[in-house]
Amino acid sequence: MPVKIRLQRHGRKGKPFYWIVAADSRSKRDGKLLEKIGTYNPNTNPAIINLDIDSAVKWLQNGAQPTNTARALLSYKGAMLKNHLAVGVRKGALTEEQAEEKFKTWLDEKEGKISGKEDGLAKDAADKKAAILASEKAVNEARIKANEPVVEEAPVTDSEETASNEEE
Repeated sequence: MPVKIRLQRHGRKGKPFYWIVAADSRSKRDGKLLEKIGTYNPNTNPAIINLDIDSAVKWLQNGAQPTNTARALLSYKGAMLKNHLAVGVRKGALTEEQAEEKFKTWLDEKEGKISGKEDGLAKDAADKKAAILASEKAVNEARIKANEPVVEEAPVTDSEETASNEEE
């Protein structure tokens, strides 16, 4: 039975949510699955990917072929790297400890990049919010100045000037 690791669509119209599953390649997109190995939510920034890496590696070692999108997600979470390191251990190029150490360092780097992106997005959102607040303050000040009653002195006419001069 040819097995594929692919996405199974859930969620409502316009708000997709995917399960990452191992399924028979002949079954329907949202049909019968062999095992659910994770979830993918593209509606957030950055997208949320939950993946059971060990289960994904097990399916990859048993011959499951990921689709293009599933391959990108597996690569992003490190399942493809872990599978590659497992092949190296099997062939004797690495020891189990060396493979685990390489995988841990890769995970730490990846988490640093992700947290950096989240921090950058939070900073951009805060800057945008501050800019909006400043522009609203400027608009409000302009409205207040436009609505202030202007006290103007009545213009002095020539007859009033002569009358005031005569009184002096």
